[in-house]
Amino acid sequence: VQLVESGGGVAQAGGSVRLSCTGSGFDFEDVNSVAWFRRAPGKAREGIAAINFPEGGRRYYADIVKGRFTISADDAKDAVYLDASTLRPDDSAVYFCAVSFSVSIAVGRQEMLRPGSYGHWGQGIQLTVSS
Repeated sequence: VQLVESGGGVAQAGGSVRLSCTGSGFDFEDVNSVAWFRRAPGKAREGIAAINFPEGGRRYYADIVKGRFTISADDAKDAVYLDASTLRPDDSAVYFCAVSFSVSIAVGRQEMLRPGSYGHWGQGIQLTVSS
């Protein structure tokens, strides 16, 4: 299983960016959950968005990004996206995508955004938001 993030770099505050995560070495149809996490300097890794396919593609968001970030998935391309808008300097972080093959039904936001819920991770990509 390999996950590769792309689309990071430097963005302006108030602007938008799309982060992409493409997978290989597995069948995307076997994935039950996908998520984006981030880690800012000096802070712990935090879950920001997730999709749970056993729940019909229900989406979960951390309060800090709700209404500004959108997670989506494209089965045909074996890809997961994070559309981030109204960016702020405190959105600067290394962003990671992650997938889980474990069946999870109605587990709730806390579990969906918990790093331990995911067994496969990308290497991460830096996003820096300048003011």
